[in-house]
Amino acid sequence: MTWKPHATVAVIVQDDQDRYLLVEEISDGQVVFNQPAGHIEENEAVLDAVHRETLEETGWRIEPLYFLGMYTYKAPANGVTYHRFCYAARAIERVTSELDTGIIAAHWLTIEEIRQLGDRLRSPMVLGCIEDYRKGRKFPLDVVVDTQTHRA
Repeated sequence: MTWKPHATVAVIVQDDQDRYLLVEEISDGQVVFNQPAGHIEENEAVLDAVHRETLEETGWRIEPLYFLGMYTYKAPANGVTYHRFCYAARAIERVTSELDTGIIAAHWLTIEEIRQLGDRLRSPMVLGCIEDYRKGRKFPLDVVVDTQTHRA
């Protein structure tokens, strides 16, 4: 059997009121909270996926600032291993209120509100990535070498 991990992106966006952009969504019939996140599509540059997923799930245009890390998680519900390329970004502007299928709403939440969500977080990576961001973890964007063409 061939092992097929899923390549995904996630984006940490913090505003100047110390709140984080999270998505309330339906996953496996449950309402959960996550960063703007999703699968990298075939032939898509990783940074293009960062822009696309954030826009589709929140309506916000963003500017990626730096790479936070690549996180691996095996979901107990389905046994799938996810490789999450996590980025920090700055919100530029909200350009639409139309959100992707399965997305209930985008929310700006404080770290305390996020911690209180507990098992309503989609995975442990949600809080883990934010905590790493808060500790100052960062790498330049070009640490991820991507031969796809990024549209900037």
